[in-house]
Amino acid sequence: MSGTRDRLTRGAHRRELTIASLGSVLLAVAMIWLIPPYAVRVMTAGAKTAPIADPAHTIVGDAGDPTAQAWLVGWGGHALTHGLRGLWDTNAFYPDTYGLALNDSLLGYAPAGLIGNGVVAAVLRYNILFVLAFALAFLGGYALLRQLGANKVAAAVAGAALAYAPWRYGHAGHLNILSTGGITLALAMLARGHGLSFTRGYVAERVRPGWAFAGWLVAAWQVSLGFGVGLGFVYVLAALCLITLTAWLIHRPRLGLRLIVGDLIGGLVFTAVTGYFAYAYQHVRELNPDVTRDWDYVAFFSPTLRGLLVAPQSSLPWGTLHNDARTALGGVPTEKVLLCGYALYLLAFAGLFLSRWSPAQRVLLLLGTVVGVLFALGTNGPIYRLLYLYVPGFDGSRTPGRLILWPTLCLAILAAGLVTHLADVARTGAKPKWSVGEARLLTVPLLVLVLAEGLPDLDHPQTPAKPAAMALASAHAPIMVLPSNDGIDLHVLLWSTDGFPTMVNGAASYTTPNRQAIRDVMATFPSEPALDRLHQLGIRSVVLLRNRVQGTPYEPLLNIPDVPGITRHDVGSDVVYTIDTNTK
Repeated sequence: MSGTRDRLTRGAHRRELTIASLGSVLLAVAMIWLIPPYAVRVMTAGAKTAPIADPAHTIVGDAGDPTAQAWLVGWGGHALTHGLRGLWDTNAFYPDTYGLALNDSLLGYAPAGLIGNGVVAAVLRYNILFVLAFALAFLGGYALLRQLGANKVAAAVAGAALAYAPWRYGHAGHLNILSTGGITLALAMLARGHGLSFTRGYVAERVRPGWAFAGWLVAAWQVSLGFGVGLGFVYVLAALCLITLTAWLIHRPRLGLRLIVGDLIGGLVFTAVTGYFAYAYQHVRELNPDVTRDWDYVAFFSPTLRGLLVAPQSSLPWGTLHNDARTALGGVPTEKVLLCGYALYLLAFAGLFLSRWSPAQRVLLLLGTVVGVLFALGTNGPIYRLLYLYVPGFDGSRTPGRLILWPTLCLAILAAGLVTHLADVARTGAKPKWSVGEARLLTVPLLVLVLAEGLPDLDHPQTPAKPAAMALASAHAPIMVLPSNDGIDLHVLLWSTDGFPTMVNGAASYTTPNRQAIRDVMATFPSEPALDRLHQLGIRSVVLLRNRVQGTPYEPLLNIPDVPGITRHDVGSDVVYTIDTNTK
C-alpha cells in the first residue's frame, strides 16, 4: 500500500509540475503579448486596439539595449559552434579583449543561439526568451512556495508577484535582470532535495538527492547568465549553506551518502562555474581599472524609499499616473523605481498577522525584507557601503536598486502564507466547512488582483534594418561603422549577427579608454591621424550610415572627393570606404 501511495503521489507531483510549466508559459504569452493591447483599449475608453506586434521584426521593450542582448545570445550560439574559441573576445570591441565581460554574458542562453542565423533569427529568439524569462520567474516562485508548504493558489500568487512585479518592467531592456527564475527554481529544488519546508521542517524520508544535485546545476546555469542578479544570488546561497551547515552541526541529523555526494559534486560544479565567470570579470577589471564604480557614481543610481511606491512608465496600471513621481526621483528613473506592487504590500502586511507560517518564520521574513530594502537603497541606505567596501564584486556594480529582487521574494512568501491560511480557515473553520473549490473562490481573486497590477504596457518597436553596406564591408573585415556611439553601436551589434564580422563597434555598460580614443580620432576621418589609426589596427573597411550622420562630424564625408589610399563604394544610401592596406 505504501508503494502504491508513493507512486500516486509522484504521479500527482508530475502532473502538477507539467500543468504549472505549461500554465506559466501561456500566462507569460498572455501577459506580455496578448492582454495588454486589449487592456489599453479598456483603460482608454474604447480607443482602437493596438495590433499584436510581429515577433520576427519588432523587439519587445525598446530598440536600444535589447538589440545588443539579442546579439549576446547569438554570439553565444556562434561561439558554441566554434568550440568556444574567442568566446570572451567576441567579434565586437576590436581590438580590445574580453569584450563579452563588459556586459552580463547571457551565456546560459547560448543553446538558443544555435537556432537560426542572422538578424531576424536573433530578434525572434530574443522575443521568445523574453517571454520565457517571465514564465520561468513565475514557475520558480510557484515551485519554491509549494515546497515551503503553500497551497496551489498561494504559490501562484507568489509566482505572479515575483514574475510581474511592476519594478521589473523598468528593466524591460535588460533580459539579464529579468532572468531571475533560475534563482527561485534552484532554491526550490535544493529545498526539495534536502527534505526541507516551512511547514514540516526537515523530514529525512522526503530527502531526494537527485533534486538536490539538479538544484546546484540550475544555480550554476543562473550564474552563467551574468552577475547582474547572479552576484547577490551567489552570496545568498552561500549564506543559506552556512546556516544549513550550522543547523546540521547543532542537531546532527543523519544524511545519506547519495545526498552528500550529490551536494559535493553539485556544489563543485556551481563553484567552478562561478569561479570561471568571476575570473573573466576580474580580468576585465585588471585590463580596465576604471571599471570599478566610485561611490559618487553609485549614488547617482541609488533609489530612495519613495521609489518603493513608484512604478516605471511601462506599468499599465500605474505608469502614466506616476509620471511626476518618477521625475521627482531624478537620475535614472528605471533604476530607482522599486514598486513591488501595492497588492503585494497589503497581502504581505496581513501575512505578518495571519499566516500558515510560524511567528518566527514571519519575523525572519520581515527582517529579510527590511535588510533587503536597505541594501537596495544603495548610498541612500545605512548598510550598502558594507557590501561596496568588503564584499567582492559589489564595487563593480552601479545599480544597487536591482537588489529589490530579494525583498520582493520575502514579501511574496509572506503573501503566500496569508493566502494559504485563508484557505485553511475556510476549509476547517467555517460552518459548514468549505470544499477546496469553494475555498479557492475566496483566494483566486487575490491572484487576479496581483496579476492585474502586474500588467505591462510594453513597446514593440520595429527593429532597424541592416544596411546593405555592412554586407559588402563584412567581406573585408575588420570593419568600423560610422558614426560610432553607444546608441548606434547597439544596432550595429544586432546587424553583426549576420556572419559576426570582426569590428571595432560595440556598446557596453563601460566604454574602455581605447575604444573611446578610436571613436575620437575617427571623428576626423579621413584625416591622416584617422588613417594612421586604421592602418595600425588593420581595419580594411569603414561603413558610413547616411541616415545617421546628420548633425555629426561625419556629414561632410558624403560629398568629399576621393582620398588616396581609400576606395569609395556607394551601396544604397550608405557608403563603404575600402582601406588600401598597402599604402602605408
